[in-house]
Amino acid sequence: MALELKQNLKLSQQLVMTPQLQQAIKLLQLSRLELIDTINQELETNPLLEEATTADLEQAGKKEGNDQEEWGGQEEVPELAASDAEKTPWDKDAIKETNWQEVWDDEYRRALPSYSFEEKDAPNYENIVASKSDLKDHLAWQIQLSDLSDQDREIAGYIIGNLDRDGYLKATVDEIAEDAGVAAGDVERVLKRIQEFDPVGVGARDLRECLLIQINHLGIEDQLVRELVSRHLHQVELHNYQQIAKATGRSPEDVVKSIGVIKSLEPRPGRAYSAEDVQYIVPDIYVFKVGDDYVVALNEEDLPNLRINSYYQEAAKNGNVSLKAKEFIQEKMKSAQWLIKSIHQRKKTIFKVTKSIVKFQREFFEKGVTYLRPMVLKDVAEDVGMHESTISRVTSNKYVHTPQGIFELKFFFSTGLPRKDGSKDIAAQSVKERIRRLIESEDPARPFSDKQIVEILAKDNIKIARRTVAKYRDLMGILPSSRRKRPKV
Repeated sequence: MALELKQNLKLSQQLVMTPQLQQAIKLLQLSRLELIDTINQELETNPLLEEATTADLEQAGKKEGNDQEEWGGQEEVPELAASDAEKTPWDKDAIKETNWQEVWDDEYRRALPSYSFEEKDAPNYENIVASKSDLKDHLAWQIQLSDLSDQDREIAGYIIGNLDRDGYLKATVDEIAEDAGVAAGDVERVLKRIQEFDPVGVGARDLRECLLIQINHLGIEDQLVRELVSRHLHQVELHNYQQIAKATGRSPEDVVKSIGVIKSLEPRPGRAYSAEDVQYIVPDIYVFKVGDDYVVALNEEDLPNLRINSYYQEAAKNGNVSLKAKEFIQEKMKSAQWLIKSIHQRKKTIFKVTKSIVKFQREFFEKGVTYLRPMVLKDVAEDVGMHESTISRVTSNKYVHTPQGIFELKFFFSTGLPRKDGSKDIAAQSVKERIRRLIESEDPARPFSDKQIVEILAKDNIKIARRTVAKYRDLMGILPSSRRKRPKV
């Protein structure tokens, strides 16, 4: 059979991930901080985008009247549908200022809290971040105030340069002496001085030395405390109180008291001077209880309101620009309008998904975590008419403020555990909370074993295996009963 080349025409349809559609999908799964960074970056690179003030938005709303339909007359970004995404008209008639008043439906606007702000108001001084010195800067400042000689200060600089973020020395005395070109005895002498600096215990080579430095500095006279740190620190970590009492010849009660003193010491002296800033969670959406109902409201604080720059709109309409400039304006116009609509669709989707979660998890909002019901992505997807993958993207890295606290939206999706009588399943997260409360309320001298926890939960009509209890306990960072046992003091 001879091989030959032929040309054939074939007509077919397929979904294409356009750049605009990829942007919409990306915006949907971004966290709040990532979204703000993306918007600010787009404001810098796209001259047709600008940030509108509250006064501009109110004025635009008064011009257009108040007869808006639900979520406005704007086209919505279709959910993962590339073919429909290409249908948006981008001719010059479509180049008009976005009417932001039409974006929100009546239900959403009623849910928004009212704010009163004037540009002349003073800034919020709580948002002004002060510079924070790290551990090495703090130690260098103390070296400058000390009476160390120039050579000792140089050695101290080598020592500080070899500290980790927790304040522990990661190089040996001999290595520092070789690098500094001095005797090892001089390095040891300067190290002893640095270990007396604030924070006490900095420059220690291991945990044992760190704790002993703090014991000496605080003038703790209890010899059992010193003995536990010097000889039995590993057993203290394992909570083997009986073995420690037997080895030291002291009573378990004395051992517990001495370990309490050890717990008051700082195992990581450099922690207070960590250069890492605390990242506080800013909720994307709020759930308030008003009367007997729960109201959902998006958090619009710090999110820029975008609109199309009027100067470029007029330039495109009047035709007083070159063809190349007009093509550039058209390209940036498409990008700007698609970004605005993608952000609008993102807000609407988060709003709808949260309302669905509130509907399914009403008992949780009323009574707490122990009343969380089993729920999967499919439940919400069918309720709001979206795909499960969209729900997964919406709930990633998004947080909601509820009467029960701040939770990630993914928290509300949990598998179920069966009940002994065959009734409705109970959420795994609810069972974890019950286990945690049981352990918190147990007698420290007689802690519950995993088997006992299974028996207690069985009385509450919860069917669970012992290994599942052990798994949940490990996930919550709770020690087994043998290591939770404490003698009565």
